[in-house]
Amino acid sequence: MSNYKTVFFTLGILQIILGISMLIPIIAQFIYLEIDSSFFGASIVTIIFGSLFFLSNLDHDKKLNLQQAFLLTALSWLSIAIFGSLPFIFSTMELSITDAFFESMSGITTTGSTIISDLENTPKGILLWRALLQWLGGIGIIVMAITLMPIMNVGGMQLFKISSNDSSEKILPKSKEIALRLIYIYSGLTALCALSYWVFGMGKFDSLTHSMTTIATGGFSNYNQSIGYFDSVLIEISSMIFIILGSIPFIAYIKFISGNKKIFLKDIQIKTFIKIIIISIIILSIYLLFNNNGNFSLRSIFFNTISILTGTGYVNAEFDGWGSFPITIFLALMFIGGCAGSTTCGVKIFRIQILYLFILNQLKKIIYPKGIFVIKYDQGSVDDKFIASIISFIYFYFVIFFILAALLSLTGLDFITAISGAATSISNVGPGLGPIIGPNGDFSTLPDISKWILTVGMILGRLELFAILVLFLPSFWRN
Repeated sequence: MSNYKTVFFTLGILQIILGISMLIPIIAQFIYLEIDSSFFGASIVTIIFGSLFFLSNLDHDKKLNLQQAFLLTALSWLSIAIFGSLPFIFSTMELSITDAFFESMSGITTTGSTIISDLENTPKGILLWRALLQWLGGIGIIVMAITLMPIMNVGGMQLFKISSNDSSEKILPKSKEIALRLIYIYSGLTALCALSYWVFGMGKFDSLTHSMTTIATGGFSNYNQSIGYFDSVLIEISSMIFIILGSIPFIAYIKFISGNKKIFLKDIQIKTFIKIIIISIIILSIYLLFNNNGNFSLRSIFFNTISILTGTGYVNAEFDGWGSFPITIFLALMFIGGCAGSTTCGVKIFRIQILYLFILNQLKKIIYPKGIFVIKYDQGSVDDKFIASIISFIYFYFVIFFILAALLSLTGLDFITAISGAATSISNVGPGLGPIIGPNGDFSTLPDISKWILTVGMILGRLELFAILVLFLPSFWRN
């Protein structure tokens, strides 16, 4: 195990950070007179385990090979979900291990599905911890998507390498510098979001927690009715703006700060992302205007379209009552997701774009058999290796979706709950469809085995599938 000292050393640091973060909700406990030992006890346990990993691997060689990078990625998210569940287990809510782990995994993967059915009466410390988990998960996935996954060649993410000409020695310090900038930008957006929520009528505590879950596109709310609880147009507009800001590539912010002032207008992912939002809103508006018997609401269409596409999962209306066609549109939006290098999940915009270009290229070859056509993406040519990686990702994405849906059906769930549950877990959206896990429902009544299946879907979707699946290939460890 000496070859993996760097992995466990890094896990130790992450657990210490997580343990220190558990002390933050204690402040809320003091303010709202809900003092108990849940967070303090969970913090001590987490810090002790983290310290043991840290101190026992001080002599690590500070290098990671490819296998270790994949292992570190998987173990990081798994260990944070495990230790992140301790405050739920130790709390006065007395959640089972299954429910606590489900809530923790949903938080750290920014999924937003919840097993808590009475959010209004949930202790403030727990509400703050849920928001912190999503906030930490959001920054974690951004840093990983920009600095680690491109090097690991996961699902076509190699298209976003910092510099293809840099050696591994040069990439590491550059990655650290970019990671720090990302944290500053992410924190700044969170602060601005909290300020806007407070100005438009949210209380201070709600502003803080909702700002963290908005920028993380996680969707955890303090109320069963989600954002709809506030019934405020200004809050919903503010929420949509910051959800979009969290859904675009964070590397674009760095380029903007570095002097590229037109990056948000030129970025090919951002332009397609906005087009999808506009087209979806137009289609739903036309349908509901003529088919929803006077219940047409442009406000609800705008908000829920943006929320579902980005995987945020906030709701302001029970959209599962709009009819079968809007549900089909929302199901498709769940799979698409936002931009690569953002807090969103799903297939990602760039993969949809390259798949479209590949299909178009194949059609051209049929029409002009002797023609030579090169696929170009963002002014650069895309080779067969990238295309194969992306097609493989999309193929496995839907294969795993159907497997999850089949397994959920075997546990006794009805068709719509099984299908939407599988979709919302692998796409890290949050709410599903139907009366049980729909917009204003929750996952508390599902069988425990269903919850464990869903947690597997969450981590697979969050880590881009291959980062987990490759660990189970014996050939991967031999090479």
